[in-house]
Amino acid sequence: MTDNQFPPLNLNDWRGTRDTLQLYSQLLGKIRRALAPPHPHWWHITLHVDDTGLTTTRIPAETPFELRLNLLAHTLEFLPADEPRQSLPLQNQSAHALSAWTLRQLASIGATPEIDRAPFSSAKILPYDAGHAEIFFTALKSIDRTFRQFKSELPGESSPVQIFPHHFDVSLVWFTGRQVAVPEGEEGGAEQIGFGFSTGDDSIPDAYFYATPWLVPAGLTDTPLPDGASWHTAGWTGGVLPYRAVAESAQPAALLLDFLRAVQQNSVKLMFD
Repeated sequence: MTDNQFPPLNLNDWRGTRDTLQLYSQLLGKIRRALAPPHPHWWHITLHVDDTGLTTTRIPAETPFELRLNLLAHTLEFLPADEPRQSLPLQNQSAHALSAWTLRQLASIGATPEIDRAPFSSAKILPYDAGHAEIFFTALKSIDRTFRQFKSELPGESSPVQIFPHHFDVSLVWFTGRQVAVPEGEEGGAEQIGFGFSTGDDSIPDAYFYATPWLVPAGLTDTPLPDGASWHTAGWTGGVLPYRAVAESAQPAALLLDFLRAVQQNSVKLMFD
């Protein structure tokens, strides 16, 4: 793995393309939510990284199909089983045009998902820079690969490495195997640690990796993290590693793995103490 597999991702440079891709992924997520079998952890609304971009994977219907944002060919691909694929360029179209094209393709195989179309009603042409999309995909492939390596090290149950469209973040959840008791009136559940990657948001304005236990054990923010990482406590509590630190590292994947392992191991020691 070479350094350029974690290229710079300054959000100010590609915010327009990022927002467009997030909206496109939300359309695919809503279709998947409407047609895929429900999952208790909402994994039925997520997308996955493949060799060319982001995919819904195969969705069951009378004619099973897949939708893919191809970030190398820069197309939205509709892939119905046993039928020719159809493609729409990801340039110079509005959210409404993309949504209408996609729903027409689904209707052609008898699939009519009930989705909220309001977020895709605008006729404004959306920004999309192919170069920025490819840089993001280069980073995304490396992130997905490194998260999958980390997942292979975890004992017990863990989620797939997947992308939640609403926040447009890479997500991996590991379950400790225990149930969490919470104060009366609140909902308990499976004790877990969420690991992820965000391109930047209101809490942290540039790309970052995060790791957030639920529930956060006492003393966690006093435990050590690798150089460049820190504990975040404003609004939510968890470990944070700026993407920039990974991209500038001589061993980017190793630094990312060290961060993920540190939060998991520190959390487990305190959770089971």
